[in-house]
Amino acid sequence: MQYLDYQRETVLLKTDGLTHAQLAQKHTPSELTLAGLLHHLALVEEDWMEARFFGLEDRDPWAGVDWEADPDWEFRTAADLAPEQLRQRYRLACERSRQVVADATGLEQLSAQALGDGQHFSLRWVLLHLIEETARHAGHADMLREAIDGQAGE
Repeated sequence: MQYLDYQRETVLLKTDGLTHAQLAQKHTPSELTLAGLLHHLALVEEDWMEARFFGLEDRDPWAGVDWEADPDWEFRTAADLAPEQLRQRYRLACERSRQVVADATGLEQLSAQALGDGQHFSLRWVLLHLIEETARHAGHADMLREAIDGQAGE
């Protein structure tokens, strides 16, 4: 969990002190924004840990989204949210993920939902998946932040 928490904090650090406009700023040719990354990572935490692993219902705002019609919804709508709202949503999603880990019987506990191949995954597997996903996006966040104001590194 420490490595995952380190990656989570890195993502938050990359957004610290930026304005609403800076968080929503796009850098050609990509449509990716720091706001979009924060919103996406909140979805990733909640979807993988609460819904898929633990079997809970999707929370708002994810519950009402037609993902087939708008697969990039969380990236697209993030620019409408205030910076602290985005950061707080991500912090809460991370805290709820930590609670799922605390409530689990162990790293070998299997998920409530199966993957597309019908196999259930372990808590260990989903934690490794979250490390990979968060670390990849922390790298994206580092590049985006550097393009905004020159700040680079951890």
